[in-house]
Amino acid sequence: MEKLTKKEEELMQILWQLKKAFVKDIVAKYPDPKPHYNTVSSLIRVLQEKGIVGFNAYGNTYEYYPLLKKEAYRKIYMKEIVSQYFDNSFPSAVAAFVKEEELDEKEVEELIKLIQSK
Repeated sequence: MEKLTKKEEELMQILWQLKKAFVKDIVAKYPDPKPHYNTVSSLIRVLQEKGIVGFNAYGNTYEYYPLLKKEAYRKIYMKEIVSQYFDNSFPSAVAAFVKEEELDEKEVEELIKLIQSK
């Protein structure tokens, strides 16, 4: 699966949150300045053609829902980030995250417990 564009990803974040929605509902969730209805409609049709979004038809009105699960996309996206920015090294990625995010002691302990449970 190819990586989503920034605009596609932004729309999918909204659709994952709503679970099912009409174009007008998606437009309403965008921050100001909101994109035009036709822009969102065109973008959702592109996602539909890619097999990422499904729909239910009610006459000439369509209710859209995600076919791609957020968790599945996150997995793909994270692998790409680790590959491109951390030379395919998950330990390097985690180390950078710990350093750059200035995790507190409790967060580091939670991370250690998570790693030990694997």
